[in-house]
Amino acid sequence: MSVQEIYDAVMEYEEEDVAELVQAEVDAGTDVEKILNEGLINALDVIGEKFSAGTLFVPEMLMAAEAVQAGLEIIRPLLVDTDIKSPGTVILGTVKGDLHDIGKNLVGMMFEGAGFKLIDLGTDVDPEQFITAAQENDAQIIALSGLLTTSMPEMEKTVAAIRKANETRNLNVKTMVGGPPVNAEFATKIGADGYSVDAPTAVDDARAFIVAGI
Repeated sequence: MSVQEIYDAVMEYEEEDVAELVQAEVDAGTDVEKILNEGLINALDVIGEKFSAGTLFVPEMLMAAEAVQAGLEIIRPLLVDTDIKSPGTVILGTVKGDLHDIGKNLVGMMFEGAGFKLIDLGTDVDPEQFITAAQENDAQIIALSGLLTTSMPEMEKTVAAIRKANETRNLNVKTMVGGPPVNAEFATKIGADGYSVDAPTAVDDARAFIVAGI
């Protein structure tokens, strides 16, 4: 058994194998941080790079993310008991009036796979819910998802509310937006801090925000 086998199983989308291999490594006393970083996060990073390069597609990325999730389920309780530091906390949700969640869920799995603490508020989330969750969880990032063109005005409204809260309610978060109707030009127009074209990019952008010391 080795952490390399966990990595290989993620790359082959073998969800059950990942769970078994992670458990075996935990039982053998392997460092949990090594399992997380070398076995799970590294593999998901490579999957994300392949997706962004167009050599791998949504179904494969979803399978890989689910395989990583299977491993995370086993080590998550152990991570809580150690001093392994999460890169940050992300509040995620689909904006008010939009009930679609497939894209949001994939982004969420990628965030968790990358070691972020994720608070997923689900769909049809109003601006105040995002703000309250960010305050309660000391979040660094609020990520807004939307599938419908009709969601764009609500996304703009939510970003404006968060920006105001940053000024008046002792909040200090960056806003990220994504989804089929959204582009970088729209994100800039509404005052969002970032736009991510896909799930791997969202993770990279979030890491960049954290490194920049938001």
